[in-house]
Amino acid sequence: MAKQFDFVAVGDIVTDAFIRLAIADEHMDKDTREICMPFATKIPFEFVVEVPAVGNCANAAVAAARLGLSSALITNQGDDETGGKNLRRLEAEHVATDFVRVHAGKKSNYHYVLWYKDERTILVKHEEYPYEMPDVDAKWLYLTSLSATSAEFHDKIIAYLDNHPEIKVAFQPGTFQIQLGRERLAKLYTHSDIFFCNVQEAQLILGKDPPTSRGAGTDIKKLLEQVHLLGPRVVVITDGPNGAYAREETGEVWFQPPYPDAGPPYDRTGAGDAFASTFTIATLMGKSVPEALSWAPINSMSVVQKVGAREGLLTRPQLEAYLTKAPEGYKAKQI
Repeated sequence: MAKQFDFVAVGDIVTDAFIRLAIADEHMDKDTREICMPFATKIPFEFVVEVPAVGNCANAAVAAARLGLSSALITNQGDDETGGKNLRRLEAEHVATDFVRVHAGKKSNYHYVLWYKDERTILVKHEEYPYEMPDVDAKWLYLTSLSATSAEFHDKIIAYLDNHPEIKVAFQPGTFQIQLGRERLAKLYTHSDIFFCNVQEAQLILGKDPPTSRGAGTDIKKLLEQVHLLGPRVVVITDGPNGAYAREETGEVWFQPPYPDAGPPYDRTGAGDAFASTFTIATLMGKSVPEALSWAPINSMSVVQKVGAREGLLTRPQLEAYLTKAPEGYKAKQI
C-alpha cells in the first residue's frame, strides 16, 4: 500500500539565481513601484546566490517538513544538472520525491531574480512539461503556481479530487491560475477548504478593474465575503505589512497583525508562501483559524531575514519559541 503523506504540494519547481544589484533607480508610476537601469551599458552587481528547489510548491513542502509533517511534492523537471540539484536539496529537506517527474532531454525551470534593497523583480521562463496527476494518498493537497501550459492539468486535479473527497485542499493560486478565471476553475474553488490570495489578487479574481494597491480604501470584509461565495470554506487575504484577514465558513472574520520583524527585511521572496503554507500546516495540526493566523506571520517574518524563500523557514520548536515571546497584542482579533 502506498504511503500516506500529511501534506502534498502541487506546482512548478524552480531554481532562483539571486543577482544582488549595486546600482538602480526606483520610482512610482501610479500604483506600481518600478526599478530602472541604464540601457546598453555595463551595470555592476554585488554577488549572485543560486537557490535550488524553490517555487511556491517546493517552499510549502519544505515548510511542512520542517514543522514535522510527512511531506511530498508533485512537480516536473528536466534531467539536467539543475534538476539534479533540486532532487538533492529536496531529499536533504526530507521532502519525498516520489512524485517528481524527471523528463529526459528537457531543461529544468531556472529564474533570475534582480534583487535591489529588500525587494526583487523575477525574470521567469517556465519550461513545458506533460502534466499528469499521480495517485497519491494525502491528508492535504496544497495546490499553487503552475505554468501557462497547465490548463488541462487542472481538470485532471479536479477529477482526482472528485474521486477522493477525503482529501482536504488548500489553494494558493499563481498568476496563470488567476488569469484562467474563476469560471474556468469554479470546481477547484468549491473543492478548496482554504483559499489564499492577497488584496490585489482578490480584486483581480473578482474582476475589479483596475485593482488598487494594498488595502487602502478597500473593504476587506466585502472582499472576503465575495471570494467566499466562490466556494472555499475558509478564505485568507493577506495585506502585506498591514496584516492578514480570514473568514470562516460561519461568517466570522479575523484580523491578524504581522509579527514584528527581527530586523530590517533582507529579501521578501517567499513571504507569502511561508504564510499560506504555515496556516495550512497549523490547520492540519488541529489549530483553529485564529491560532493558525498567529502561526503564519512568524514564518513570513523569519523568511524575509534570509536570501531566498527557504533558508528562513522554521522548525516547530523555533516557531513556538517566537509564539512564546510574542509581544502583547499579537493575536487574531474578530472584526
